[in-house]
Amino acid sequence: MLNIKTFQVNMLGVNCYIVSDETCEAVVIDCGAYTQYEEQTLARYIESEGLTIKHFLCTHMHFDHIFGNAFIAETYGVKPKFHAADQPLYTTMPAQVMNFLGQSYHKALPAVETYLTENDIIKFGNHELSVIHIPGHSPGGLVFYCAEEKVLFSGDSLFQYSIGRTDLPGGDYRTLIENLTTKVLTLPQDVVVYPGHGGTTTISNEIQSNPYL
Repeated sequence: MLNIKTFQVNMLGVNCYIVSDETCEAVVIDCGAYTQYEEQTLARYIESEGLTIKHFLCTHMHFDHIFGNAFIAETYGVKPKFHAADQPLYTTMPAQVMNFLGQSYHKALPAVETYLTENDIIKFGNHELSVIHIPGHSPGGLVFYCAEEKVLFSGDSLFQYSIGRTDLPGGDYRTLIENLTTKVLTLPQDVVVYPGHGGTTTISNEIQSNPYL
């Protein structure tokens, strides 16, 4: 059974997920930890649960979701995995921070470990996550789906009764809607969705009540 621990981090309220099972192997999804306190909170949880971090997954490379990339790489020896189409965003992390927050950013970001593509399988413990490419919020947007447990980590592609903004560089509204409609809303209706911001939802809720879909 999956154990999903949610940490809300940084000034934009990003959901960072640590997902583990009975083997104590785990993945980190979207480490947006910004402060030392947030980093220490994650580290204390990982230590208290006796977890081994096997994969570090990024749904996309907007600055608020990757503040903690250096921390995870340096502390646990795992580098980020993301879609190659978002490499330009990753490279321009300092410019993103300046544009949105008016702040300088000088941390050295770790290199990608592996570029993920559609239908890749991420294995850890007794579970696996399927990689689904959902461009639209960003060119390389990904979601991660565990069919066995019926859970989906949707990043900023899908929120409770909303979708990711598409007015940022590389965003495209029609592309996002098409991909959500054909790749996400076709999943079983009782799948629980864990988004990049805000609370959880289900595929059924979004089919019935999401005004964008």
